[in-house]
Amino acid sequence: MESPTAAPPLPRPAAPARTEIPITTTPPVKRERRWSVAALCIVLAVLAGLGAAAAVTSASDRVQVLAIARDVPAGQALTEADLIVAEVSADAALMPVPAAERSAMVGKRPAVDLRKGGLLTASQLATGTGLGDDKQQVGVQVKRGQAPAGTLAPGDKVLAVTTPAQGEQTSGKDTEAPPSTIDAVVVTVSRPDASGTVVVNLAVATTDGPLLATRAAQGRIALVREPRSS
Repeated sequence: MESPTAAPPLPRPAAPARTEIPITTTPPVKRERRWSVAALCIVLAVLAGLGAAAAVTSASDRVQVLAIARDVPAGQALTEADLIVAEVSADAALMPVPAAERSAMVGKRPAVDLRKGGLLTASQLATGTGLGDDKQQVGVQVKRGQAPAGTLAPGDKVLAVTTPAQGEQTSGKDTEAPPSTIDAVVVTVSRPDASGTVVVNLAVATTDGPLLATRAAQGRIALVREPRSS
């Protein structure tokens, strides 16, 4: 009797393919971030150093000068309360009065209106006017056309010419007679108002002050500037 034939072995199922897991690159990324942070810190440190150096340089270039503490009209003598000390950067284009000269500025008269917060400069002060103990000062309101426009300056010598009174008639040889004049020196000139009128403070001899004041009150004064010496 024949033995039964053995069944052939069944094939083994194939093993599933393994999924390859990519290798991560985490460590290099961390290194790049660390280098970026380090570079940023270096840049910030350099900028901070430059800023500190600039601050030190700026502080060393600052100087103390005089500034205006409150509005001062032209012709009014300066007082201690009108002046304050300010610090500004040294600039050749600016010529403010040094703070060390504060006491010497008290009593000076500005030739122009001084505004609060502005720097005081020597050019704003009336100098060379000849105004002393033997002079009187008279304010003359001058309308447009009664003085050279924009050319009067402190120290200018002028003739205060008496103009005819309103309605006054002249005839005959009176028209040939020279007008009455008073020698004067400009002390200050105010800013013109909306109509172009300015107030000119004049220094005159004590014998001429009352007469000039009377004619100025009547609006009968015109100014003629004398030639300036070279």
